[in-house]
This record gives sequence, C-alpha cells and structure tokens, in this order.
Amino acid sequence: MAKGMEMQVEKAPLTEPEQREVSRLSVLAGQRLLQHGAESTLVMEVARRLGLALGAESVEVSLSASSMVLTTLNHGRCITTARRCQDRGINMGVVTEIQRVCILAERGILDINEVHQRLERITPVRYNRYLVIVMIGLSCASFSRLAGGDWPVFALTFLASAVGMFVRQEIAHCHFNPLLNFGVTAFVTTMISGFGQVYQIGEEPFLAMASSVLMLVPGFPLINAISDMVKGYVNMGIARWTMASLLTLSTSMGIIAAMNVLGVWGWL
Repeated sequence: MAKGMEMQVEKAPLTEPEQREVSRLSVLAGQRLLQHGAESTLVMEVARRLGLALGAESVEVSLSASSMVLTTLNHGRCITTARRCQDRGINMGVVTEIQRVCILAERGILDINEVHQRLERITPVRYNRYLVIVMIGLSCASFSRLAGGDWPVFALTFLASAVGMFVRQEIAHCHFNPLLNFGVTAFVTTMISGFGQVYQIGEEPFLAMASSVLMLVPGFPLINAISDMVKGYVNMGIARWTMASLLTLSTSMGIIAAMNVLGVWGWL
C-alpha cells in the first residue's frame, strides 16, 4: 500500500425518520440560540454544523426576527421545518451549552439520541432574584459614585435602582409587553431618585436620577444589531435595532413622565 494513501469511509445515508430527527435537533438548537440572545451568525453556524455532524449532506437556514426555517438535504431528499422563536431573555449559559453539544457531535462523541437528550436537559440558569436586585443596585450606585456623587447620592441611587429592578422583575413575571415593562420601571425608578432633587439629598442629587436608570440601557440588543448588520444579516440587524430603539423610547417616556409629576428636570 502506497504511503500517504488515505481510506475514506463513506457514511451510510440517513433514513427518512433519521433525517427528520436531525432536522428537528438542528432547528431546536438554532431556536434556543435565537431565543436566548445569540447573534445571527452563531445561530446559523451552529444549526448548520450540528446537522452536518449528525449525517446530513447539506443544511440551509433562514432567519427572521421571530422565527427560523431550516432545510436538510440528504441523498436527494429534502426536509424543511419552521419554528417560532419567542424571546426568552438573554442567557449566555444556554448559548454556551448548545455550542458544547455541537462540538461534541462534530467529534463523534455524541450520536443523535445523545444530542437529543443533552439539548432537552439544557435549561436557563436563573440567579436568585434578590441577589440580582442587590447587585443591580450596587452597580448603578457605583456609577453615581464614579460620576462624582457623594454617599447620600450613592444610597439614593442604590434604593431607586433596587426598587426599579424589583418592579421590572414583577412585571416580567406577569408576562407584560417589554415596552410597558421598561416604561413603568423607568417611571418608578426616576420617581424615587427624583425625590433627591426635590429634597436636595446630597451635593449633586441629579446624579442619582441619571445613574439609577442605567440598568435599562439595552446594550446587548444594540451590540447584536450592529454585529448582524456588519456581518451581512441586515434584516435581522434592523429588526433588533428597531426593538432596542423602542425599548429606549419607552424608557425615555417613563423618565419624562416621572419628571413631569415631580416638577424637576435633573440632568436633562
């Protein structure tokens, strides 16, 4: 046998039930990624790579803002499936676990059944809600301190942002529209921090009004929107940019409404 000669073992063609299962698993992985905040490039690449790793000859993916369509090709047979992708909140833990499953499938460590089991076991990790409230309060209060606020302003910012985060969690728990959530949260947060301006708490109380609403900045959606547009997914980028802009508009309306009620304008 000549040196360097390589023996290629051709994979057995998938049966129709196997191809259907591969299609379901690939679209499930992409759906979960899109629901939990992954950028479009990652969604499409992971769904395609997982399908190829499980035996499909070709995998094509089409994305929209709230759904995805996936097609697998195998020995002349074409199977197309579509999924609705409702937003379930940003969770990088889920994104990381799905990528890990894809890599293990590519290396041949997981077969179709094992991939199915691993994907079904992936659940979002939720931090203790009161820990989140405290940490959000500390982060916003730290911004006020960095901006030059004194300790009374720090305390007021912590209180306003912590209460605002509690309100945000309660509204989200009731499954209200995110735009309403951001508007009401901004209103409550600004109302509390605005009392610092009314009663002159601290040397620069307007810093509390500016810092306490920083938790409502939609940074991750804006970053994903720019990333999608730069990488050629213009429609997805525009959709994400529009949603982030609407969230910002709702936040601004809540802030302005609270300032009108209190009759103070703080940092505006």
